[in-house]
Formats: sequence, C-alpha cells, structure tokens
Amino acid sequence: MANDSTSGWQPDWAVAPGEILLEALQDRGMTQSELAHRMARPPKTINEIIKGKAAITAETAIQLERALGISARFWTGLEAMFREHAARQEAQKQLEANASWADSFPLKDLIRHRLIRRGATRAATLAELLSFFRISSPDAFERHWLDPAASFRSSPTFMASPKAIAAWLRWGEIEADKITDAQPFDARRVRQVLDEIRPMTRRGPFMQILNRVKPMCAEAGVIVVLTPEFEGTHLSGATRWVGGRPVIQLSLRHKSDDHFWFTFFHEAGHVLTSPRRREFIDAADFESVAEPDTNEEAANRFARDCLLPPHEYQEFLDAGDLSASAIRVFAQAQQVAPGIVVGRLQRDDKVQRSHLNDLKRSIRWSANKG
Repeated sequence: MANDSTSGWQPDWAVAPGEILLEALQDRGMTQSELAHRMARPPKTINEIIKGKAAITAETAIQLERALGISARFWTGLEAMFREHAARQEAQKQLEANASWADSFPLKDLIRHRLIRRGATRAATLAELLSFFRISSPDAFERHWLDPAASFRSSPTFMASPKAIAAWLRWGEIEADKITDAQPFDARRVRQVLDEIRPMTRRGPFMQILNRVKPMCAEAGVIVVLTPEFEGTHLSGATRWVGGRPVIQLSLRHKSDDHFWFTFFHEAGHVLTSPRRREFIDAADFESVAEPDTNEEAANRFARDCLLPPHEYQEFLDAGDLSASAIRVFAQAQQVAPGIVVGRLQRDDKVQRSHLNDLKRSIRWSANKG
C-alpha cells in the first residue's frame, strides 16, 4: 500500500485572525484604541494583529476573551490554522522548486510496489517520496542517508547509486517494522538457529521454507526481510541494525538456491563476526570481489564454513570425484542442497561456472512480490 503522506484533508485557504478581529470590533462598534485600553496593550499591538504583522499569543487570546467575550480557544485555534496554512504554502513552494530532485529515484519501482503514489503533480510525487523516507526535505535526505559515519554509505556499491539503494534499504526498514514479535538479539541462539536452517536448504517450496526461517530468526533477535531489487541497485543483500536488532535484507537477485543461501549465511556472518554493530550492503558479485575487506572476507568465510565444514569439504575434493552423482551423495551427507555444493565448487574454480547448474534450484518471488 502506498505511503499516506497526509493526515487528512487540508484546506487551501485560511482566514487571517486579524480579519476576524476587525469584524468583531466593527460588530461591536469598538475602535482599535478602545480595545487596546480594555486589554491594557499599546494600540500599535492591536493594529499589527489586524494587519497580520503580529501573532495572537495565548496571553493575548485570553485578553481578547475577556474584552470581547470570544473564547481564547477560538483565537488560538484560528491563529494556529492560519500559521499552519502559511507554512504549508511555503512548503509547497519548496516542493515545486525541488520537484526535479525526485527524478533520480526509482520512482517507477516505488510506484509499482505501492510504496508511494504518483502525485497529480511532480511536487506531489516529491511529497510522497519524502513521506516514504520519513524525512522533511532533500537536504534532510543528504544528511540522513549520505552520512559517511555508516559503513555501507561509504561503499562503492552504495555511492554508485545512493538514491536507488537508499530507497531499497528504506523498504527493508518498513518491512522490518512489521515484524513485532522479534525477541532481543541473542548471538548464541542465532548460531543454533543457523544450524537448524542449514538442512532446510534441501527442502521446498522455497517460499514456504522462507516463511519458516523468518520466525526462527526473529526468535533469536534477527529480522529477515526480502525485497525485490530496484533499478540501479544490483544488490544481493544488506545487514543493518534497526531499533537495536539486526535486519538481514535480501533481494533474491540471482534466483538460485545456492546464491540465496550463501548470501543469507554471509549476512548472518556480518551479524555475528563484525566487532561492532556495523552496517553492510553487498553487491550482486560480492562473492567474487578480488580483494574484499576484512569484514567481507570474514562473512564469506563464515558462510562457506557454515554451509560446508572445511574438513568435510576438503575430503570431498581429495576424493577427486566431482560428478553430479558424487555431489548429490556429498550434499545429502552434509544435509545441504546440491546446488550449494555446486556453487562452492564454482566459486573455488573447481568446476566451470557453466557446469552442473542443473543441480541448482531456481527460486522465484511469490505472485505478490514479482
């Protein structure tokens, strides 16, 4: 559902409090000077209120109530409505002046997934976009999303398309907020859950298995969300800490079981191996980066060793039989999907990337995620 960018109908007009005050004086046959005397205020103050140069404060509203018999709440409400209307008019001018800023975001994707609505004007679409990000202005976006203190914001992948990736990450936040039953983060329990998930890689259908994996992770304090890629993102996954809990966000980019599960365990590795609660995004080809940094290499190693323990994997290689039948037998013994073994062999250049791919299983989004 699209983000609701307003809190209800807003009139495009407002009556200036000074106009109502002038009418009240005329109805009573009272001059501005007389009202000033009754309120013990300078005549200039009354005149400035009538001309809209001065606001009606709470103190003035009470004095008007006593002098004119019109409630203070009426005057303060009228003043608040008028000032809000003026502020909205100014905000609208700013939206119109900055409307083109939204063009560099993946608006078609955001609209297609009903994350925002296309406005009747470009300024209205920008207002939807700002509401989606829960920010007040383009400047606020720069401050919040491009802050260099966060790990992923300084990555080449992020900086290649920061607005598209920020939109994808924001979608992950929204999905994570829907998971309200997550327990406090427990690293020991996370490791236990990963051991329980490992044999589930052999099962299907994929979405049914994923719907079991997500609450298992939430029980250990890790939130797992899937959000399709946006144009310009080229991401496999991301790890972030939101509200004190880690969020693993996955894109299902390559649509094969080996890549998905490696990415999932890689992101879990970030959660468990990073010395601090850092944030990471991983590009589509993160597994084959020539010189990954120490955090990425630690996460890669964690995923490799969790899915295929080093000793058992080496024994399999030493046996010298990398046929499809041998891979199936080894995968069954290790309680993982055969495609995971194939993916590992391909990444280690033990078999060509074009070989044995029939042992991998294709995975697809459910109909409502396409």
